[in-house]
Amino acid sequence: MTDTNLPRARRAALVTALLPALMLGGCMTVGPDYRGAPVGAPAAAARGGFLRADAQATSPVAPAPRWWESLADPVLSGLIDEALASSPDIAIASARITQARAGLAAQKTALVPTFNVSGVAPYINLPANLLGGSDGGRTETNIYSPALDASWEADLFGGTRRKVEAASARAEAADAGLADARVALSAEIARTYAALRARQSSSTLLDRQAAIDTQLATLAEQRFNAGTAPEQPLDQIRAQQAQTAADQAKAKAEAQVLTDQLAVLTGKEPGALDSLLASPAPVPLPPAQVAIGDPATVLRQRPDIRRAERSLAAANADIGAKMADRFPKLTFTGFLGIGGSSLGDIFDPASIIGLALPQLKWNLFDAGRSAAQVRNARGAYAEAEAQYRKVVLGALQDAEGSLSRFGGMRIAYARALDSQNAAARSATLQQARAQGGTIGRSDSLAAERQQIQASLAVVSAQTDFTNAFIAIEKALGLGWETPAAPEGQPRK
Repeated sequence: MTDTNLPRARRAALVTALLPALMLGGCMTVGPDYRGAPVGAPAAAARGGFLRADAQATSPVAPAPRWWESLADPVLSGLIDEALASSPDIAIASARITQARAGLAAQKTALVPTFNVSGVAPYINLPANLLGGSDGGRTETNIYSPALDASWEADLFGGTRRKVEAASARAEAADAGLADARVALSAEIARTYAALRARQSSSTLLDRQAAIDTQLATLAEQRFNAGTAPEQPLDQIRAQQAQTAADQAKAKAEAQVLTDQLAVLTGKEPGALDSLLASPAPVPLPPAQVAIGDPATVLRQRPDIRRAERSLAAANADIGAKMADRFPKLTFTGFLGIGGSSLGDIFDPASIIGLALPQLKWNLFDAGRSAAQVRNARGAYAEAEAQYRKVVLGALQDAEGSLSRFGGMRIAYARALDSQNAAARSATLQQARAQGGTIGRSDSLAAERQQIQASLAVVSAQTDFTNAFIAIEKALGLGWETPAAPEGQPRK
């Protein structure tokens, strides 16, 4: 017998039964598939090197993620490692990852049926006439019924899959946020540490300068009292003394502030690092050559670029999720119960009650709300795409700018060393002449003071040079371990 010979009622029942299977078999995923981020800086990506790199001071070799080890300062390396393990900034970023992954797990549950178990044991007391009685009395009974119900919405047009796709991309963006926090934290600790060592070195030099100022003031006072010199030179030296004392107080206070700042950055209370950092040490210097790789490497490894790309992927998936809301939704609901008026009835198979309810819903008219939501999602994608291009261009600007500053600070540091050497030679010569009696002791002390001023300038130039190196490492996106996919390609 063929379908054409079936009674009309049976044919309708057969079509109704097969409709869900036919719809499930034709499941599709609406919305644009993600093809990867656009190439935000094609010229830089194709170029073999940076425009502002100094060939003598930099190398195209790929840099190491743990860049701070090239500064050869064990104390600094220990502080950064401790901070990466214990800093509140890292804990905050890690908590965001946990939230994002939990959101992803919650979205995935929408792809599978949900089951609920319930049990009821109501006591019912009703007027007898409600049940057909006529004596005016009341009827009472107990009902015992455990039940199992299940529901599932078939993902006919991929709306749930798109939501999972978006949640997955946002979880990966949170991963990139943690990497970005590591980059920023390692650079901040290195800058703070260099500033601390600079203040300590300056404080030591200022102590020597204060001793020289005292000797100069004593000599000027002796000459004034003897009537061989006016009071003006004495006043000038006393002004120098006051300025030196002010600089000493400032350097010591700033050193304490920086020490506490390092403690907080590493997740400790202020004062916890006092003993570790009490002894002065020189400002760590960059290596003779800095490995910087090429622009394409920067575009791959900077976490903020990776985060922007993952946000773009999530925005793309959101478009499909909103488009799926415009199509029919098929939901399956099932109920299975058993029971009766006595406890024994819950073990009686004849008391089983079953219900299956497939439901098809299609919002045919919503006054354009669904279409507006799709347009909104497309606008969000356009914004995310523009933001991605902005992040890429900003990253390249950071890299080129830091390389340019590094070259300038390197020259400035070299010139400061030349000035210091010249001042040292002059001080040595003046000291020999004073010992030979050809000049006065005050002239020798003045030359020595000039040497200290040149040394203070060297400390400042050295700090600027090291900070320029730190800026390069931050601009390159270093300080985390996991490599990212190339720019313009989708992440998995």
